[in-house]
Amino acid sequence: MTKSLKKRNNELANSHRQLEILSNGIFQNGELPKFADQIAKTGHFPLRPKKLEILQINVGYMCNQVCEHCHVDAGPDRKEIMTRETMQQCIDVIKNTGAHTLDLTGGAPEMNPNFRWFVEEASKAGIKDFIVRSNLTIIRANKKYYDLPDFFKKYNIHVVSSMPHWTKGKTDKQRGNGVFNKSIEALLELNKRGYGMPDSSLKLDLVYNPSGAFLPGDQMAMEKDFKKALFDDFGIHFHNLFAITNLPISRFLDYLIASDNYEDYMYQLVDAYNPTAVENVMCTNTISVSWDGWLYDCDFNQMLGLKVNSKIKHISEYNEDILLDRDIIISQHCYGCTAGAGSSCQGTVA
Repeated sequence: MTKSLKKRNNELANSHRQLEILSNGIFQNGELPKFADQIAKTGHFPLRPKKLEILQINVGYMCNQVCEHCHVDAGPDRKEIMTRETMQQCIDVIKNTGAHTLDLTGGAPEMNPNFRWFVEEASKAGIKDFIVRSNLTIIRANKKYYDLPDFFKKYNIHVVSSMPHWTKGKTDKQRGNGVFNKSIEALLELNKRGYGMPDSSLKLDLVYNPSGAFLPGDQMAMEKDFKKALFDDFGIHFHNLFAITNLPISRFLDYLIASDNYEDYMYQLVDAYNPTAVENVMCTNTISVSWDGWLYDCDFNQMLGLKVNSKIKHISEYNEDILLDRDIIISQHCYGCTAGAGSSCQGTVA
């Protein structure tokens, strides 16, 4: 067995293990209510997709950072990278899909050697609304990435960037030493190109994830705090802050178990369950595409190996009409997207 195949088998085994942990849900304080039962009370079971608006494509797990909460388990040692062939299949779909937004994620999507080619070809195919989920530090990681702000501007890319906190200590604790300073440098470079400036069409949004076993606070209040602190300390502007709940999967689930916080965190999610948020969870208007072309209801299901419940399972056989006629796969981790004001890659949903 090759080293890469062995690693892949270990990852699949870990996904199955995590699914079993999530499905069990029997704690000292009693059995965790089933998410399916919760949404059934308001007539949302089975959960069904709406019109497709966003094609979210994970172009690879390679990243220049190793963040504690990362649900992708990304890092420098990850070799899973989307090939140009699979990218071309995505572009073929883009030409015919009803989706208006192409959302590129990773890892650090910019580290895929075909990243720029993909953006250029997708632009030719008619995509006008690009999102790139950047960790910011990639812009300052190596000279070959220094021109990324100019590239982003050329294609009017909407940059959504990770920023755990406006202070160095909390940011570096979650994402690694030196991350804060490089993030500030990158934000200043983006501001120089017009990104995030008041009334600018070059969109720059930040993403906040809690650093521990707790839920994010009020998104609007945190946005005000972030804007004031980053402007007062560094003169930095940005448009919106997205507060995203950490879902109990991958590294974060391992952390919850190791720190003996899993039971308490799951009950936090259940206690904060908001039936209104179910209406707009991201799996209802998004298809997630993995680096090797498989289709998922969301990138969280992707990390758990839960492919779409459809006879169409790969980008190479894409059929939007068939995919829209499916039930969305749910499990206990879905409480994370419906807690409080709800959570999605675009921030709160309720």
